[in-house]
Amino acid sequence: MSTVRLLFLGDLFGQPGRDFLAQQMPRLRQEYGLDLVVVNGENSASGSGISPKIFESLLRAGVDVVTLGDHALRRSEIFPTLELATEEIRIIRPANFPPEAPGRGMTVVRTASGVRIAVLNLQGRTFMNPVDCPLAAADRLLATLPSDVVVRLVDYHAEATSDKQVMGRYLDGRVSAVIGTHTHVQTADERIFPNGTAFLTDAGMCGPYESIIGSQIKQVIPVMRTGCPMRFEVAKQDVRLSGAIIEVDAETGHAQHIERFHLRQDTLVAK
Repeated sequence: MSTVRLLFLGDLFGQPGRDFLAQQMPRLRQEYGLDLVVVNGENSASGSGISPKIFESLLRAGVDVVTLGDHALRRSEIFPTLELATEEIRIIRPANFPPEAPGRGMTVVRTASGVRIAVLNLQGRTFMNPVDCPLAAADRLLATLPSDVVVRLVDYHAEATSDKQVMGRYLDGRVSAVIGTHTHVQTADERIFPNGTAFLTDAGMCGPYESIIGSQIKQVIPVMRTGCPMRFEVAKQDVRLSGAIIEVDAETGHAQHIERFHLRQDTLVAK
């Protein structure tokens, strides 16, 4: 049985997250024998959106695919990059955005060993901006995949835990893994569903944890107390990487193992 090892990293927040990711990626790929690295990059530019320059830096650091979320279109300079028609698209946005939105919701990439892997990006609707039905969008995407592309990873960018569990159960047996993003808080419910789909409600955040989901504490609290808007700045301390490592049978597409991944900058010990 041939196995592929995937690392999925949750919301990358600002320069602290980017710098730590770039520093650690070569070691992580070698130490864990990673075949594919996927990172949610929708908060990588100062906590909101992504730029072409940052996207290219993530590729140079060793990231294979960048997924996005509700802030995918926050910076218009990324639009041409989202529209590029390349052989292997390396950046995708939620597939259930309006069809007129720039970009695509799925890509198929090939690992160094020749295994083709599909990466899908979807966004939830509960407590989120209006988008099309994510379940129907998932059905449409999967229907277009060649039968030999059996390793399939889904980034489900959603707020509600129930929303994410619905997607995991709905796709059980049809994809290799459904990993949630958006809340920036890693959950402890990793499991493999009965039909072979690995699941984690939220991968967590790659960025500064001495913060309020990435932003400076001293700025966020007054906004809650007063209701007055304020521009949040990215925090800098206690930088961590959070996500999940998934092992998948390359012949069946069924997940064999999933474990949470958490790396602290101050200890450099994965937990």
